[in-house]
Amino acid sequence: MKKVYFIGAGGIGMAALERYYLAKGWRVAGYDRFPTSLTDTLISQGIDITFNDDPAEIPEEFRTPGPDTMVVYTPAVPADAAIMRFFTEGGFNPVKRSVALGRITHDSKALCFAGTHGKTTTSSMAAHVLHTSSAGCNAFLGGILLGYNSNLMLSLSSPFTVVEADEYDRSFHTLRPYVAVITATDPDHLDIYGTEEAYLESFAHFTSLIRPDGKLLVHTGLKLVPRPVEGVETYTYSRHEGDYHAENIRRGDGRITFDFIYPGGRIDNVSPGVPVDINIDNAIAALAAVHLAGALEPEVARKAIATYPGVERRFQCHLRQAGPHGKVVIDDYAHHPDELAASIRSVRALYPDRHLTVAFQPHLYTRTRDFAPEFAAALSLADAVVLADIYPAREEPIPGVTSRIIFDRITVEDKIMISKEDFVNTMKNRNFEVLLTAGAGDMSFSVPALCRAIDPDATIRYINDK
Repeated sequence: MKKVYFIGAGGIGMAALERYYLAKGWRVAGYDRFPTSLTDTLISQGIDITFNDDPAEIPEEFRTPGPDTMVVYTPAVPADAAIMRFFTEGGFNPVKRSVALGRITHDSKALCFAGTHGKTTTSSMAAHVLHTSSAGCNAFLGGILLGYNSNLMLSLSSPFTVVEADEYDRSFHTLRPYVAVITATDPDHLDIYGTEEAYLESFAHFTSLIRPDGKLLVHTGLKLVPRPVEGVETYTYSRHEGDYHAENIRRGDGRITFDFIYPGGRIDNVSPGVPVDINIDNAIAALAAVHLAGALEPEVARKAIATYPGVERRFQCHLRQAGPHGKVVIDDYAHHPDELAASIRSVRALYPDRHLTVAFQPHLYTRTRDFAPEFAAALSLADAVVLADIYPAREEPIPGVTSRIIFDRITVEDKIMISKEDFVNTMKNRNFEVLLTAGAGDMSFSVPALCRAIDPDATIRYINDK
């Protein structure tokens, strides 16, 4: 029996791999620093997880290196942790999660979705379409898919694997795509890449990893010069042009409907289950990828897009009170200026006649430093702005870099700065109509508490509820 040990077993991305290997019949064990509800679930499913940094607690069958044993780690666990040292010094050659995921793509037909933004939604849409069809798929997603309550889909018989291809730290360079999708290449992660040129080069290298019998799908208008290997066919997509595009876009009654045009055919009356404008592009990319993989079943796909439930924290509506003056609270992961602007415009389109407040928590000191003017311009699209302190994540503070460098550039008169600890009380006492909370930090964890404070008896509904 093959065996795999996970150092940092409680992470959501690691958990998906653990469940995958467990389903494949491998023996799975691991270590994490603290127990959580997720690790409780993993243990109940048969994964042996310890919470003491003591090599003596590693099961005996994992203590000897060999070709049947793999060790996967996350950099979140310190290199000097005792269990980490046991494996690194014991001849096991531990690999990052991205490498383990890359090995899975080498052994399947992988649909890999990359891009500055849009990759979580497009990959989860494609996974939902494939899962609904006769083809099925295994899927490793970057967020919890609502309705599935998981970031993982499993199929022991499907040849397809759907993967969110993360450009951070060049993780997507471990993948072997059968179909590669690039949604956007707006510069990001400049703390890693340094320059826009280096960032674009990383995406160009990603295109060179496609299998010779594979396909490349690129959004039109990107600053990217692909380098696919000989034999790879390249296609384009967008809302209005490209090999894959939309026609006859209609909006009304809380819905968006369009006709999907693809080489050799069309699917009429496609209506995304989460009806925001950006999901026109996202649905086109997802359907195009499935078509390029040879697995498009038109009528099944049309119904699948209509029943797509959305991803946690991707334009997720937490509260929608009844009546024309009822409060609305929407949460979105937007943490790049272009994402933030698109999210704000989407809320505007849904509620064109209502006052919009945006509560934003910047993510990372470096991203705030590099894009402060762009963040301010995006936030200035709102009627009112509530700006929180920077969420540092992995970074140390940078002198002179605070939320103030965004705040001072915002042109909206109704603007305030708060700490995340004051978020619930501040918003509860503001007479907002529609609230969009945005960012990749931890302020979003307080959104359910805010909704309960506003109306303990309100029904929590998602944006795609009809």
